Amino acid sequence: MNWLEILGLIVLGLTAGGLGGLLGIGGSVIMIPALMLLLDKNQHLAAAAAMIINAAIAFPAMYRHSRAKAVRWDVVIRMLPAAIICIVLGVELSNTVDAALLRRLFGVFLLYVIAMNVIRMVQSTGEPDVEAQRTSWPVCSVTGGLIGFVAGLLGIGGGAIGVPLIQRICNLPLRQCIASMSALMGVTATVGAVMKNVTLDRVATASGETLHWMDSVEIAAVLLPTAVLGGLLGATLTHILPLKYVRFAFLVLITIAAMRMLGLDQALWSLLPSSGT
Repeated sequence: MNWLEILGLIVLGLTAGGLGGLLGIGGSVIMIPALMLLLDKNQHLAAAAAMIINAAIAFPAMYRHSRAKAVRWDVVIRMLPAAIICIVLGVELSNTVDAALLRRLFGVFLLYVIAMNVIRMVQSTGEPDVEAQRTSWPVCSVTGGLIGFVAGLLGIGGGAIGVPLIQRICNLPLRQCIASMSALMGVTATVGAVMKNVTLDRVATASGETLHWMDSVEIAAVLLPTAVLGGLLGATLTHILPLKYVRFAFLVLITIAAMRMLGLDQALWSLLPSSGT
């Protein structure tokens, strides 16, 4: 890794951590597209590095939410078995999926993130009735399984999809959804990171080169300190900057990333009239 790559990773860590702390989003939403599109990293390698970051930052968040007594441990315990099994299955499936297809799947996931953020900007909903909450073993198991599978397949922490799922399926208050998802991620992100990295050598790049877990650890080692610092800065700026405009700028960047990962930018460019016509 040369000094330009290290500098790029430092900037990426600060940016991803900062936006994560500022907007309450997972770092993988920014890290994986940036590692691929800006630093030309393989999708599987980018996911493996991002999963290490997810695992490392999950425990401090879980501790803070637990101290605040916001975690619904009854729900977490019921989600956990299915989430662990399904994140392993998701990682195993991701290792068999071509990097180009995985790139497009992540592009679709980014479209989902965009939609959820737009809804959050224009819609405000009240907290659900306690009597309407659905926290049985079957309901929590299905919810945990969906979260784990998508997290393992795409290499994300799961918060971007997990919080809305817990809120919609289990019908918990948003604060409890965020706290419970952080507690769930403390375990599932660790399992996912270990699985993805120990099986990374099964995946080959387009040129036939075999990937290695040391490559992702090297990337994560540079990203992690700056991502943590960026997260602290972002959490501070939350109370200073106008979030509406910051969120809009974030959505523009994520839209561009989604278009590039889906190949839509080239399709749109081809529709434009050429200068010779």
